[in-house]
Amino acid sequence: MRYEGNIYRPPPEADAYILQCTIGCSYNKCSYCAMYKDVRYRVRTIDELKEDIRLAQATFGNKVEKVFLSDGDAISLPTESLLTILSELYLAFPNLNHVSTYAGPQSTLDKSLDEFRLLKEAGLTMTYLGVESGSDDVLKAIRKGVSSAQMLTAGQNIVQSGIKLVAMVMIGLGGSGEQSKQHAIQTAELINKMNPYLLGLLTTVAIEGTPLYRQVEKGDFTLLDPYEVLEEVKDLLQTLSREELLIDSTHGSNLLPMKGSLRAIRAGVFDKIDHTLLNRDSNIIGKAYLGRF
Repeated sequence: MRYEGNIYRPPPEADAYILQCTIGCSYNKCSYCAMYKDVRYRVRTIDELKEDIRLAQATFGNKVEKVFLSDGDAISLPTESLLTILSELYLAFPNLNHVSTYAGPQSTLDKSLDEFRLLKEAGLTMTYLGVESGSDDVLKAIRKGVSSAQMLTAGQNIVQSGIKLVAMVMIGLGGSGEQSKQHAIQTAELINKMNPYLLGLLTTVAIEGTPLYRQVEKGDFTLLDPYEVLEEVKDLLQTLSREELLIDSTHGSNLLPMKGSLRAIRAGVFDKIDHTLLNRDSNIIGKAYLGRF
């Protein structure tokens, strides 16, 4: 297979064939993100992609059931190009049943609901949207490029099209103190309105080379300690309202791995968090995370 630069994909797509539709991310300005800094953004031609699909077909044959369209924002491609790519994929792989991609909020807003419906009909089954926060203050601080209202519209267009939406949010992105609670509550309120298929949780860490890392070094941003992280997770879970919402916090950055419906998770997680906060019990807190403090 032919790839350029470092390739990233969501953990659930580990067994997917990755088709690199763009090089890098069309936006790539978020203050916390260290991805795609080694390449210059460009769109690969349809001819290149058809050749890659032919190579994958020759290599994997009928084994391909899942495809992930990379890099950081393949949804930024023109709708006609995406429709052509989807058609080629389903022709090449008869057992294909799942095609997913990252979706940037700006690129998502550039497409109409009708365009997303066409993509759903053509076989785009899931998108991963980096929501990060429901707070306008946080979204502005991290240079996300959209407001919470615009983020909501982007997510709702995906949901209304019938494409499964995975909304990704970042615990601790508002920093410590009162901002932490505001970030958690406003993020949960946005998710309640957006109604995604799944909510993915990540915990904010400062990656060397990013603007956020420099802010932490200068004292302009304070990362949450492990117990503040758990308090924020509790605030988020308490504010979420749809009991059937699927939640996944098994990403390596998280202290408390959870996977299942909100109803099932709530049954035991609050007691565990409260016990940890009361006793400062580090048993459930990842050693790798504690090592950063």
